[in-house]
Amino acid sequence: QVQLVESGGGLVQAGGSLRLSCAASGRTFSTYALGWFRQAPGKEREFVAAISWSGGSTYYADSVKGRFTISRDNAKNTVYLQMNSLKPEDTAVYYCAARRTVVASTIPLSYDYWGQGTQVTVSS
Repeated sequence: QVQLVESGGGLVQAGGSLRLSCAASGRTFSTYALGWFRQAPGKEREFVAAISWSGGSTYYADSVKGRFTISRDNAKNTVYLQMNSLKPEDTAVYYCAARRTVVASTIPLSYDYWGQGTQVTVSS
């Protein structure tokens, strides 16, 4: 069992930056692929970014490519999402997720564990 706890959300003006963190429990963290997803009110949960077990492969939604960076520190059991040049349309609850495989995925249903989410609000 893996427990995920996100932090770092908040209110920021358009053009600003935030860094989200997701701390995981469990000794097998380093063998799991990880992802960040988001869900805005009235919308479905959508893929944001994902990273393979080693960090060697990363994937991004087109809407955040060039602005967001996903990274992980297996020694700290933590995955990060650095968000720059934030836009009002980035406003959502952000979730981290883990899947019991080394290969990352963009599909929410392929993830086995989820955090509780952290709110990100970008004002115009």
